[in-house]
Amino acid sequence: MKGARALPAAFAAVAGVHLGAILAAAPAVVHVTKPVLMPLLAVCVLVRGAPRLLAVALLLGCAGDTLLQVGGDTAFLLGMGAFAAGHVCYLALFARHGRTAAYAHRWAGVYAAAWLGTVVLLWPDLEPGMRVPVALYSLLLTAMALGATRAGALAAAGGVLFLLSDSLLAGGLAGWPQAPRPQFWVMLTYTAAQCLLAAGLLRCREGAAAVPSGPLVARKQQTQSRTAAKASTMPKP
Repeated sequence: MKGARALPAAFAAVAGVHLGAILAAAPAVVHVTKPVLMPLLAVCVLVRGAPRLLAVALLLGCAGDTLLQVGGDTAFLLGMGAFAAGHVCYLALFARHGRTAAYAHRWAGVYAAAWLGTVVLLWPDLEPGMRVPVALYSLLLTAMALGATRAGALAAAGGVLFLLSDSLLAGGLAGWPQAPRPQFWVMLTYTAAQCLLAAGLLRCREGAAAVPSGPLVARKQQTQSRTAAKASTMPKP
């Protein structure tokens, strides 16, 4: 149990060191700590009984983080593909553990408008070879963020932060003006996004485990019905 409690503290410590290294312009520390973040978070959620697919999504994020550090268009596209695969995992998790899709439908127009507006703004400033991949990736990312609304407020906030993080990254790719230390803001929002998505899914899973499953409820109701039927047929004094 002590080890399980120490894991979130270890993750927070590594995240703090990583973000501090960005601000301190210590690239060696940044490169060492970045690939450690998502595996540590994956271990944290697995200890809490999270679905293995959630750990897979986080490890795909680690693959994307590592590839983006390599540099170059090929590594960037491969990293984008790793993140895209992680978003597919999240969508499957939201479908399995989230609430009814009716709640998500309220936000569909908002997220669709956000995706279209972002693509329209980015398109002229992106290199021709990056336009279609970025547009398709951002569509999948937006679908993931919309799907996160099915898993509660924590996951929904995580989806929004993931959108913000990747929008900041895409703005840098397009050569837009950046805030000081742009990588700090990208990683701060990204790390928070992954934490909130994981926390939201854990809450959904734990909440579902606390509620009796359908077959058990049906069996209990059948037993109660039989008892009531027997009582009604017994001769009255």
